[in-house]
Amino acid sequence: MPTSEETNLAAPERPSHGPLIAVTVVLGLLLAAALYLIVDLRGRVHTLEVGQGRQADETKVIQDKIHLTDKNLEAGIEALGNKVGMTQEDLAARTAALRAQQEQAAAKLSAEQQATNRQVAGVSSEVSGVKNDLGGAKTDIAKTRSDLQATQAQLATAMGDLNLHSGLIAKNHEELEYLKHRGDRNYYEFTLKKKERRPISTISLELKKSDPKKSRFTLTVYADDHTIEKKDRTLGEPLQLITGRDKQLYEIVIFTVTKDSISGYLATPKG
Repeated sequence: MPTSEETNLAAPERPSHGPLIAVTVVLGLLLAAALYLIVDLRGRVHTLEVGQGRQADETKVIQDKIHLTDKNLEAGIEALGNKVGMTQEDLAARTAALRAQQEQAAAKLSAEQQATNRQVAGVSSEVSGVKNDLGGAKTDIAKTRSDLQATQAQLATAMGDLNLHSGLIAKNHEELEYLKHRGDRNYYEFTLKKKERRPISTISLELKKSDPKKSRFTLTVYADDHTIEKKDRTLGEPLQLITGRDKQLYEIVIFTVTKDSISGYLATPKG
């Protein structure tokens, strides 16, 4: 009868299946994951393919539109080119006309500018002349003032032929100018030829005789329908008469006598 040791030696050991099962499980999981990834990738690829196709369709539509737009643009450019070609001809003619007008305007402006420059030069010359004249006038005014002061010192009063006291008596033209500037009376300067009846203010005068050697003369005065003879009078003598409705005093003074004429003035009251 075999012993227990023999029995143990004769019976082989049974292999363990645990590791194999574990590897199988892991491989199954890996396979499942791989299958999931493959399916998911296929879905994504399909989606991308569909999107790509749609994009390609849209791109084709856009390209077709661009192609049509290009054609339209080319046609428009060609038509515009023709139109621009016509406009360029018109524009060239218009430009030439405008250039000619511009040149004419420039020439006219240049001529006007030259004329203006000449006028300005003339005005400048006139202004210079006026300045010189003003300078001379200032000198003349100063001299006139000095002469008037000297004249005033020479003027004197006298008794007239009516035994009326006269105002200041001028013995020459310069003194008469001084009296005019004073403005005390109205002064009418005159030169009277022989046998000439001449109206002066409200009276008339007529020279009958003149003697330059003796500085004497004879004068006829016509006033208020009266004839008054001033016979054989001398230079610088006040010839007086009362005339007018208001019986005003008129005075005649002669300061130059020649063979055929006399010169002097008539003084009348103001108003």
